[in-house]
Amino acid sequence: MRDSTLPSTEATAGILQRPYLWVTIGACSLVFLAAFESLAVTTIMPVASRELDGASLYALAFAGPMATGVIGMVAAGNWSDRRGPTLPLYASVALFVLGLIIAGSAVSMPMMVAGRLVQGLGGGALTVALYVVVARVYPAVLHPGIFAAFSAAWVIPSLVGPFAAGIVAEVFSWHWVFLGVVGLVVPALVMIVPVLRGMDREPEQATTPPWAVGRIAWAALAALAVLGLNLSAEASIAGVPAAPVLLAAAAVVIALVAVRPLVPRGTLLARRGLPSVILTRGLAAAAFFGAEVYLPYLLIEEYAFPPTFAGLALTAGAVAWAGAAAIQGRLGTRFPHRAAVSLGALLVLAAIILTLATSALHWSAAVAIAAWTFAGGGMGLLYPRLSVMTLALSSKEDEGFNSSAMSIADSLGGALALATTGIVFAAFATTAESFAGVFALAAVVAVAALAVAPRVSR
Repeated sequence: MRDSTLPSTEATAGILQRPYLWVTIGACSLVFLAAFESLAVTTIMPVASRELDGASLYALAFAGPMATGVIGMVAAGNWSDRRGPTLPLYASVALFVLGLIIAGSAVSMPMMVAGRLVQGLGGGALTVALYVVVARVYPAVLHPGIFAAFSAAWVIPSLVGPFAAGIVAEVFSWHWVFLGVVGLVVPALVMIVPVLRGMDREPEQATTPPWAVGRIAWAALAALAVLGLNLSAEASIAGVPAAPVLLAAAAVVIALVAVRPLVPRGTLLARRGLPSVILTRGLAAAAFFGAEVYLPYLLIEEYAFPPTFAGLALTAGAVAWAGAAAIQGRLGTRFPHRAAVSLGALLVLAAIILTLATSALHWSAAVAIAAWTFAGGGMGLLYPRLSVMTLALSSKEDEGFNSSAMSIADSLGGALALATTGIVFAAFATTAESFAGVFALAAVVAVAALAVAPRVSR
């Protein structure tokens, strides 16, 4: 419920003007810290794993939070629809902080993984709760601006996160990459507290939805399927050549069956309107992130780039993402939703095709680096617009469900793509063929995203 105490004239205020200034800073800070943590861990995990003698659990430390995040998204969405986003936001921040403390205090790799699982549960719930807060606090005209700010808050850590985490780990300890964030989360939440008062659902409003126990159970099944798919490549260790493929196929089928109750009806069929908005979001995440993680690897293995310079390709894409998100936010409705989403999907597809050609035909590395700038720009155009459309096509009763569906599409799309590309990469005899196979698969997914994009509008 939007705060009825806000004067109507304030609907035209910017997101950094009263009465939205502090809630904007607080919400963007929480998004920034969650994004920073996910990126910083990539830098320090090899050090932590070596110190804790946990090489066998290394992959699970990354796959686990992504899987438990799906459960957090569904639970927070259902809770927000029942009682408003206030308590879900408090609970998600508490879980996120608890996970940081457990991981930061870890004396063994199982303890580290346990902390990461709790952290993922809270992080997934946090994203959904914040989206519902946006729906209740900001007028629709400001949604493009606040979601552009969220995009920037996700992108900026990619510029500083890995470098800052490396310095902290070298000067102090990898433990402080987790523990240091705890002291920043609380002030960010305090900035949002004033607008949360009185936001819970009032008894005289629409009938309170029941707890969706079934949806939460489906979310748990989807999370297990994602974990199974991420670990399927290790099945070949048992000496069964077909085991990875069979396990991966079963995991994908289970994930798709489990996700159906978690997204709007007709999502997997690309029905026009909200279902296609959610599907486009998942396909775009799968195509972009499925290719992005292999771009630095390509530059290091095939072009002998040092890791520092290989990461510049991702930096260029991150800057383009933030810039495009800011531009589309300023244009608002002058740039139609359908056009923004379709153009963004086209840019992502073109970038992946150029990267595929670079790896297959041994073109200059500059082609792939330049291409990834366009990929970042494409994501900056379509991601915020899909967030805006999700809220615009939601009623007050299903804001939480639809927000969680959008986050689930992000998480499952990226997780399924990363696990599948890992299997494809291992299937070829040479590294050059492996890179080509990965980018070809990402291109196929990007084609699907481009095909569904025009259906986001009814």
